[in-house]
Amino acid sequence: MVNLDDAAFQQLVNDALDSLPSVQAKSIANVAILYEYEPTPEQRVNLELREDQTLFGLYEGVPLSQRQGQTRIFPDKITVFKGPLERASSDVHQLKENIRHTLWHEIGHYYGLDHDKIRELEK
Repeated sequence: MVNLDDAAFQQLVNDALDSLPSVQAKSIANVAILYEYEPTPEQRVNLELREDQTLFGLYEGVPLSQRQGQTRIFPDKITVFKGPLERASSDVHQLKENIRHTLWHEIGHYYGLDHDKIRELEK
C-alpha cells in the first residue's frame, strides 16, 4: 500500500494525464478531472457494486457519442479515487500506472467507448 500526501497524489494525476496519448487526452473539453478519497455510498449503489468490489475511477456525464449536437452547461466529471488506488498499489511506480490506466479508462467512457474497446485501444 502507498500513502501519499494530497499534493504528491495530485502531481501523479497530472503526470498521468500528461502521459496519455495526446489525441484522446488533449481533445477532451468541458470535463473536470479531480480526485476524492473514496466513492460515496450513493455512487456505489448507483453502480450496483458489491462490498468486495473496488472503484478506482468514475466518469459522470453524457458521452460525446450520445450528445447528438447538444451543448451542456455543466461539465462532465472524471473522479479518481485515491484510497482504492493507494491500497491496490505496492509502490509509487505501480500507483502511477494505476492512475494512468484509470484516467485512460474514464476518458474512454467520455468518448462513449465500452470496456472492450477501451481495452483494445489501450494495447
